[in-house]
Amino acid sequence: MRKTIAGLILIAAGVGLGLAFLHPKAPPPPGSILRARLNADIASSDPGMKRDANTDAVLLHVVEGLVAVREDGSIAPMLASGWTVSPDGRTYRFALRHGVHFHNGALLTSADVKWSLDRYLAPGSAWRCKPDLSAKGIAAVTAVRTPDPDTVEIVLDRPAPLFLPTLARLDCGSTGISHRASIGPDGKWRYPIGTGPFRWGEWRHNQYIDLVKFDGYRPLPGGTDGNAGGKHALVDRIRFSVIPDGSAASAALLRGSLDVLDALAPNELGTIEGAPGIKLDSAKSSDFYGILLQTGKPPLYDVRLRRALALSLDVAALTRVVTHGTGVPDSSPIPVVNAFHGPAEQVLVKRDLATARALVRASGYRGEPIQLLTSHSPPEMYDAAILVQAMARDAGINVQVVSLDWATQLSQYSSGDYQATMFGFSARLDPSLMYNVLIGDRAVDPRKVWNSPEAIDLLHQSVVTGDRAQRQQILDTLEEKFRADVPAIVLYNTRRVTALRAPVTGYRSWAAQTQRLWNVGLANAGLGGAR
Repeated sequence: MRKTIAGLILIAAGVGLGLAFLHPKAPPPPGSILRARLNADIASSDPGMKRDANTDAVLLHVVEGLVAVREDGSIAPMLASGWTVSPDGRTYRFALRHGVHFHNGALLTSADVKWSLDRYLAPGSAWRCKPDLSAKGIAAVTAVRTPDPDTVEIVLDRPAPLFLPTLARLDCGSTGISHRASIGPDGKWRYPIGTGPFRWGEWRHNQYIDLVKFDGYRPLPGGTDGNAGGKHALVDRIRFSVIPDGSAASAALLRGSLDVLDALAPNELGTIEGAPGIKLDSAKSSDFYGILLQTGKPPLYDVRLRRALALSLDVAALTRVVTHGTGVPDSSPIPVVNAFHGPAEQVLVKRDLATARALVRASGYRGEPIQLLTSHSPPEMYDAAILVQAMARDAGINVQVVSLDWATQLSQYSSGDYQATMFGFSARLDPSLMYNVLIGDRAVDPRKVWNSPEAIDLLHQSVVTGDRAQRQQILDTLEEKFRADVPAIVLYNTRRVTALRAPVTGYRSWAAQTQRLWNVGLANAGLGGAR
C-alpha cells in the first residue's frame, strides 16, 4: 500500500490549456519574489464562485469583504470601518473606510459594494453563500441600499445571528468586493480587480499564478489575525507554483526553488525536518476527512449496514497510518480544534467487529460489492480507502476501491453519482458550517448526503440562535442523530504543516488552513534576495 501523504484539503483539478491571463498593467521588473506552492491549479479567478481551497487562498490576497474573520472566529471590520444593527435585527448599516482604492485606482464607494453584492445574489449566480442568504437559508437579503457613497445598508427578511460570519466565510471568498471592470464588455468575468494588498498579475494554467504588490494599499492597524488585521505586502511579487507531486515539491524547497511549502505531505516530513536552512510551522486544522454514503441507494439505504461499516473501522489506527501521526482521529463533523467540540463530540467511535457482523446479518446484506470512490488528491485519501476496504472485509462487507482522477471524483460528488466516496472538507470555523456540507435537500442539491427533515430543522435552529449554551445543546442533539443515522463516517482532522526556507519571516499557520502571505517577507530581500 502506498504511503504517499499530502495532508491537503478539498482541491480542484487544474483546468484550461496553458493559457495566460494577464492583468492589463504589466508586472513590475522582478524584485523580491516569494515563491509558494499549490498542489493543484486554482479553479477560477472569480471569488466564491467556481472555487476550491486553493482558489480561496490565492484570491483572499486580492479581494476583501466588508468584514473578515479573526483567528478566534470572531468578526472584524475590513472594508467597513464599523456597522450597526437595527433593533429588529434585520438591517445592517456599514460605514465604509475612507480612502480605499481598487487596483485600477478607482475609489471604493457604496455603489461598488452594491454592484458586487447584487452580482453574488443574482439569479443564476454560482456564489457559494447564495443559498445561505436566501429564503431557505439563514435569512434572505431583501435589499441592498446606498444612502450615500460611504454607507451601505443590507436588509434581511428576518434576524440572522450568523449573517456577519457568513459574509466573512473564506469558502465564499469573504464576499470580496470587486470593481465592475472585473467584468468585460461581453459581460464575462475577466480577472479580479480588488482592494487587497496584492493585485492580479498573471495566471498560466497548471503552471503558476503571479500576484503583484499593490502600492496603493492602505492597511488596517495591527498584525496578522485570521483573515483580518493589518495586511502588508512585504515582497514585490508572490508566485504560486502548481506542483501536484509532494516529493517534487519537497525537492523544490530543498534546492531553493520554493520558499514556502504549505500542506507538507506527512510522508515527506522525515525528508524535510532537520534539513539545513529549513524551518517548520504548523497548526491543527478545522477540517474533516471521511466517507460520504448515499443513503438512498442500495445496499447502503439500510442504516444497519451503514452502522456496521462505521463499527468495522479502527479510526485511531487508520489516522495514525495515513497521516503518519500528524492527524487527529475524530468521529464528529465538528473538528477537534473547534470550541463547540464538547463532550458529546469527543467520543470516538471504537471498532466493534462482533456488533458490526451482527448488524450486517440483520441488514440482509449478502456481500454485494460497495464501490468506494477515491483519488490521490490528496494521496492519503487513496491510502485511507485501502485501509477501509481491509477493515470492512473483517466484518463481511465487500468494499471495492475505485480510484479516479480528482476532477472525475469531484464531478461525481457534485452529482451524487456514487455509493460511497472518500472526501475531505476544507476548514470552516463555524460548527454549523461543517454540518452544512452534509445536510440539505438532496433533490435540490445532490451533494448533500443527509436530507433528514429533523437534521435540517436542527441545523436551522443552530444558525438562528445567538445563545452559546443553547447552540451547544442543539449541536449535541445533531451529533447524536448524526451517529444514529450515519450518512457519513468522519475519520480525522489534519494538522497543517508548512515548511519554510530560513529567510522567510512572519509566516503563521492557522486553523482555517489558507496560506496568508501578507506580512510575510524575506530576510535577505535587500541583500540579493531578488530572484
